[in-house]
Amino acid sequence: MSKEERNIYTIKADENLGEVKIADEVVSIIAGLAAMEVDGIASMAGNATRELVSKLGRKSLSKGVKVDVLDGIVTVSLALNLKYGYHVKDITARVQEKVKSAIENMTGLEVADVNIRVAGVEVPEED
Repeated sequence: MSKEERNIYTIKADENLGEVKIADEVVSIIAGLAAMEVDGIASMAGNATRELVSKLGRKSLSKGVKVDVLDGIVTVSLALNLKYGYHVKDITARVQEKVKSAIENMTGLEVADVNIRVAGVEVPEED
């Protein structure tokens, strides 16, 4: 994503201290990291597994995440691959809570929606 394509939002404006701005890509990375921390999530739909993230860096986490910010209100859309054998409704609810909490605590922006698309299920290989 080029600098021209990214959106930047003001998260704090204090005329005495200056402004704090945050790029939507940063919010996407926060969402991706939070989602990957939930047990039962195999990867982001863009194939960002935990191992891949350690090799390619945090930016690969934003591949399965879309963030829209309007007047300080965030809507997040995630595409995830789940691990086989986990309850979809429970895992997705935990992801929604974790992503909402991480974004709100780290940025101060309000999260209205965390929409999840289950893109696939990862079945473990048999030995």
